[in-house]
Amino acid sequence: MSILNFIDTHCHLDGEEFAQDRDAVVQRAREAGCRAIFLPAIDVASCHTVLDVCAQYPDYCYPMLGLHPEEVRADWREQLAAIKEIINFKFQISNFKLLALGEIGLDYYWSREFEKEQLEAFEEQVRWAVELQLPLMIHCRKAQNEMVAIIKKYAHDLVGGVFHCFTGNEQEARQLLEFPQFVLGIGGVLTFKKSHLPETLAAAVPLDRIVLETDAPYMAPVPMRGQRNESSFIRYLITRLAEAYGVSEEEICERTNENVARVFGI
Repeated sequence: MSILNFIDTHCHLDGEEFAQDRDAVVQRAREAGCRAIFLPAIDVASCHTVLDVCAQYPDYCYPMLGLHPEEVRADWREQLAAIKEIINFKFQISNFKLLALGEIGLDYYWSREFEKEQLEAFEEQVRWAVELQLPLMIHCRKAQNEMVAIIKKYAHDLVGGVFHCFTGNEQEARQLLEFPQFVLGIGGVLTFKKSHLPETLAAAVPLDRIVLETDAPYMAPVPMRGQRNESSFIRYLITRLAEAYGVSEEEICERTNENVARVFGI
């Protein structure tokens, strides 16, 4: 395989899964051609671990802070207040760059117990994005209509973002693409044997509307499926995307990097 040049826009590198060999994971990413890794927080505790890891790898790892929908409980207001306090404090540091708000969104896959709280927590963080003029990293499972309804309310004031881990059909893709400042995050599902994603993307999603992601340590692509995912594995996504779109791997890298620059300013 040739050396490529790409960005992992979604990697939980701060997780315990990487505690023993984080340096080696970053080194493999660099050697594979990964020139930046974006780290999403999921709760108050991970805001701190994300910031710690990004401080260890300056100008390579970049933080995104927010409250994940699966972490929304009855105490969501307290959690959001604590996260906003972290954000406000960091913004007082002149050379600090908060890349985006995330990972935020809606998730009704396992339970709707905190459906109302999820909606309120998501909308509150969308309002932060308007206030701070930051992009969003949006997680959505079994709640696309509800998510879209909230985004529509603020669409004209949002700078953009990523609909993370897109695995939907052509109709769902077209609904999301109606927000021109947003792109779709494409990960390991693209390579799964029964996935229809390559055909869906080629039919409905222009190359200027996708970015690459791992969601590591989860969702490793074929042929690494079942293993702990990591940023260096994105090369397998690039190969599959090049096949789906009928272009070179270099063009996939170039176009997705341009999309990252447009959305995140980096």
